[in-house]
Amino acid sequence: MSYWTTTKRIARYGLVGFVRNGFVSLSAILMMTIMSFMLVNIMISNAAMTATLKDLTNKVDVTVYFRTNATGDQIEQINRSLQSLPEVASVSLMTREQALADFRERHKNDQLTIQALDELGTNPLGASLEIRAKQTSQYEGIAKYLQAQQDSQSGAGVAIDKVNFYQNKTAIDRLTNIIDTSKKNGIAKTIFLAVCAVLIVLNTIRLAIYTARDEIGVMNLVGASRWYVRGPFMVAGVLYGVVSSVLVLILLYPILLYHPVLIGLDPTTELLFGNFNSFTYYTANFLLFFVVVTGTSIALGALSSYLAVRRYLRT
Repeated sequence: MSYWTTTKRIARYGLVGFVRNGFVSLSAILMMTIMSFMLVNIMISNAAMTATLKDLTNKVDVTVYFRTNATGDQIEQINRSLQSLPEVASVSLMTREQALADFRERHKNDQLTIQALDELGTNPLGASLEIRAKQTSQYEGIAKYLQAQQDSQSGAGVAIDKVNFYQNKTAIDRLTNIIDTSKKNGIAKTIFLAVCAVLIVLNTIRLAIYTARDEIGVMNLVGASRWYVRGPFMVAGVLYGVVSSVLVLILLYPILLYHPVLIGLDPTTELLFGNFNSFTYYTANFLLFFVVVTGTSIALGALSSYLAVRRYLRT
């Protein structure tokens, strides 16, 4: 018997078994559909968390304020030294003139403040540098570097008035902990989901194989190879995965279209991810969802069938 003929027979028997065991097939598909929805929810939740944390991270910075008598050369020297640090992602300069213009804009409705500023006759604000780190955990090292420059009271360090890191330290440390915890939670949820999915689908597929135990015994008696016995059940497992993944990908479109925040979140949690549109993310990354959901479902169905039929194979 040729390899191609054997493959066609295995595929045909698998399809026949998939259709014949309609109730068991439906049960397996429903279980895998639930698993796929949980997987998608984890993917979207992780994407929302990543986007939210990125947005929060972009709002965190360390600002170094200069004295009003700081020269342009001193400011530029500190700027260059900061940009040479590997921890620094970007440095933005705020000149004295820009600081004064922004201050006037913020207090344009406060006539007393504007009047007092005009009576001074000079610009009381100094220049500043906004520093963004590559990781939130690196801000403390940057702040210590600037503090050392200020404490040295030599070179450009004498132009530094203050560094605002320690006023923001609590918020930065809290954000760092949130980022680390969210990464660990994402890994833990993924592992837990994978274990639960394998156990549930494995037991569901065992029902289909149990109904065919006599057929497996006959195939063993007539000398069928292990792969010839396993093949049809693995084909059925693959079909479970294909049908469930297609079902999930189709249902996600209207679900996310009419509820574009996240699946299954309570109103309090939605406030945190209010700016994240899961429908836009889903449509923009449909290929990723297709590959992950379909690949995971097919692999899970085939693996579960492979493991479930082992006990009925002769040793």
